[in-house]
Order: sequence, then structure tokens, then C-alpha cells
Amino acid sequence: MHELSVTENILQIALDAAQKNGARRITAIHLVIGELSSIVDDSVQFYFDLLSKGTLAENATLHFQRVPSVAVCLDCTHQFDARAPLEPRCPQCGSARLQIRGGREFFIESIEVENENSCR
Repeated sequence: MHELSVTENILQIALDAAQKNGARRITAIHLVIGELSSIVDDSVQFYFDLLSKGTLAENATLHFQRVPSVAVCLDCTHQFDARAPLEPRCPQCGSARLQIRGGREFFIESIEVENENSCR
């Protein structure tokens, strides 16, 4: 359910940026989401479609880019994909000393707009 508040924030950021730059319409929003984040793409899309009605972002396309996560063993330096549920031990040496890299990202990478001078 936290996708609702996340989507409200995405929409507000996009609308603020579009208005500050004189855009007449938002055509696309590119999101980067880590594999280990708890964000569900379909839920964000659902809420975005509802919340954006009647705004500059109505009918804008959301693009989701998923960023992988890697676990690194601090003992043997073996690297492996880190996916939920996380493995508690290194598959190479059995060590529990693991470091997770990446996969927690969540940000707007870019916003595409039509401005006042765009051709129709």
C-alpha cells in the first residue's frame, strides 16, 4: 500500500519540474528501482493512472528500469546475485560475512515533456 504515497511523490515531483520549465504536458517518466526495493511496478502504474487524471501528466508513460543487486562475500570475495529472500551465507565458502551492493535504488531518472514550442 506504500506505493500510493510513493506514486503521489513521483507525480508531484514531475508536475513541479514540468511547471517550473514551462511544459504543457508530461509524456514520460523514467524510474530506476532496485531489485531489493519493495516497490511493485504494477501498483505504481495503477496509482499513477488514477492520480494523474486531469493533470499535465495524464496519459504519461511510466518506464521502469530495475537495478540488480549483488552480494559480495567479505571472506572469499565471491560475488553472486542477491535476490529476496537473501541467502544468509556465501555459496562458495559458507561465510555469513556478506555485503550487499546495489538493489535499493529508487529515483526518477528523467522526465519527458512537451513544452510551449513543441509541434502538435
